[in-house]
Amino acid sequence: MSIIQDFLRYNRQMMMPEIGDSGQEKLKKAKVLVIGAGGLGCPILQYIATAGVGTIGIIDFDKIELHNLHRQILYTERHVGQLKAITAKSVLEILNPLIHVVAFEEKLTVKNAVQIIQDFDVIVDGCDNFETRYLVNDTCVTLGKSLIYGSILKFEGQMAVFNHNGNKNLRDLFPEPPNPKDVPNCDLNGVLGTLPGIIGAMMAHETLKLVMDLPTLENELVLFNTLDWSFKKLEF
Repeated sequence: MSIIQDFLRYNRQMMMPEIGDSGQEKLKKAKVLVIGAGGLGCPILQYIATAGVGTIGIIDFDKIELHNLHRQILYTERHVGQLKAITAKSVLEILNPLIHVVAFEEKLTVKNAVQIIQDFDVIVDGCDNFETRYLVNDTCVTLGKSLIYGSILKFEGQMAVFNHNGNKNLRDLFPEPPNPKDVPNCDLNGVLGTLPGIIGAMMAHETLKLVMDLPTLENELVLFNTLDWSFKKLEF
């Protein structure tokens, strides 16, 4: 029955010669951890779940607020006040009952990072602060885990793949985190709700390709300005 269910659900992507049965099986066996269930995390989670990633972890300690809803489209107004990780898990299990979702309703810290990250194959960073971003990167380097990185602000987004098949990591691009006082953020500068959807979908796309051993970014930083639709890839 599982083979029939898989075919009926995923056949549009399985028809592609680059994917086929073997690619879908890789997705089914994959364990992907998404850091953050906010603006970037929501589209990432939706797309990797509906594509058939077999085990998805979600770590987020925040609760859903009304101002999240214009961009965090996993949630509705009835979810306000609930924990994002738990709510995201329940929504994803409705979207795709064939997958397994694990929720960590806690903050990622130096004390729990290794314990949580070590059980997953691929890590996707959808967090919104540099402290967590560097912690995730450094833990992935220590454990030898591939990392999909992305960030957004106003109309602009960026994406890279770190620590995959010998590729460089975040510290090779930005050796030290900036002073938090010097960093603009969405809380103060805002973001158009569609931007995290665009960049999050790109990150999900790269995650799926990585899991299926398709070509991914190699020591390249994608810069995408959606105001004038300028797209650049910088090598590092």
